[in-house]
Amino acid sequence: MTPQRIVCLTAETTEVLYLLGEEDRIAGISGYTTRPARARREKPKVAAFTSAKIDKILELKPDLVLGFSNLQADIAAELIRAGVEVHVFNQRSVDEILRMVTTLGALVGASKKAAELVAALDQDIQSTRDAASRLKHHPKVYFEEWNDPLITGIRWASELIEIAGGQDCFAELAQFPSAKDRILADSNVVIERSPDIIIGSWCGKKFQPEQVMTRPGWDTLPAVSKTQVFEIKSADILQPGPSAIQYGLTQLQQIIQDWERQYG
Repeated sequence: MTPQRIVCLTAETTEVLYLLGEEDRIAGISGYTTRPARARREKPKVAAFTSAKIDKILELKPDLVLGFSNLQADIAAELIRAGVEVHVFNQRSVDEILRMVTTLGALVGASKKAAELVAALDQDIQSTRDAASRLKHHPKVYFEEWNDPLITGIRWASELIEIAGGQDCFAELAQFPSAKDRILADSNVVIERSPDIIIGSWCGKKFQPEQVMTRPGWDTLPAVSKTQVFEIKSADILQPGPSAIQYGLTQLQQIIQDWERQYG
């Protein structure tokens, strides 16, 4: 029998279950859930990200809890000790996001619907690749995940930049899953890479382009001199689920294509 009472500790599994039409199985969600908006009205919020209300989760009597990465290892361990079945995903790339959808579909007995969703996401990716292949120039993109200290983008964000037709300025750091391994030594290393576009996605707070553009020495950057500094909200690109493709990739493509039309 497939699970009937699922608690989602992060936003992307809630998003997938709604997209699969399996939202009735959801018993509790993360407080950071954004999609669909109605999930926040319909489901009790029982977790943040690195913390959770264990007593509230147990009161919901879940037959499956879904988590993400080592950052939720302590929560998972406590629930496992309480006798709860837990599945922790660890997707860090675009391909792994698609595999997560497939796996979650299988867990809830909705493999066909999951395959259809993956096919639609794959089509979005391929269409974006095709459009990017027609660009004459491929701008250098600096993706900033945090501002203090400066942290550059995680692997799936880097891959989405490449799919959209850009070049990630710090692609060599994107392989590291931990944010501490993607901390830049100082702002001068960004100046050295001379990005054409700056994308900010500060997880948990609003990106401030004016703060970025007035950093010492950054007025020399092509991205700053041409005012190519943009925000993509973290809910659109830093949650490793369909939104990163449906919303994050779409915005990256628009920004890069607009740059090509103006400066390529």
